[in-house]
Amino acid sequence: MNNLFNTKNIIKLLAVLFITITVVSCQRDGSAQEDDLPQEDLTNIILNVKDITPGGTGATTSYNYSMGAGGAQPIKLQDGKTYEVTAQFKNGNDDATGEIESAKNEHFLVFNFPNSDITLTRTDGPNSTRGDGKRVGLKTEWVVNKAVKNPAATSQLIFTLFHEPATVSEASTVSGNGIIYGTQTGGETDAQANYNIIN
Repeated sequence: MNNLFNTKNIIKLLAVLFITITVVSCQRDGSAQEDDLPQEDLTNIILNVKDITPGGTGATTSYNYSMGAGGAQPIKLQDGKTYEVTAQFKNGNDDATGEIESAKNEHFLVFNFPNSDITLTRTDGPNSTRGDGKRVGLKTEWVVNKAVKNPAATSQLIFTLFHEPATVSEASTVSGNGIIYGTQTGGETDAQANYNIIN
């Protein structure tokens, strides 16, 4: 009888220890990797587009892309104008752009302009320039040669934030009827927004 009682106690003790170990191992350890920018935490992407054409208006228009609902008002661009564009990432009311800057070596933006002729230059400062010298793309300059190349087709910006790509390049490539600025290999998509472009 004593042996049976001891066996039951040992089983109960092992069960308690197993539960305790499981709970402790599931708790976050606060590492930087866990504090990175999970895709599900991003709610909005905002592009602030400022007319910097010499003699232009200097006006800034913000275009908000809602991750949950999808879609955004179209970006209005005028042929022959130059724009300064800054990207802002939101998590609810909180600005998450600083988290991307803090982990700049782990992020890279790719800009795809199907059916538009836009010359893009990355103008990031030190806060969003990676250790390899490549600029993330949070700040860019757009020279609009032709906002809408073919009126019968949709002109867009497909704007993609990559996390931990294996390699990145700022080079541009021609793709179909448009241009893609930036390429990467590997990594995961943290966020993607599709903005229509009109003029």
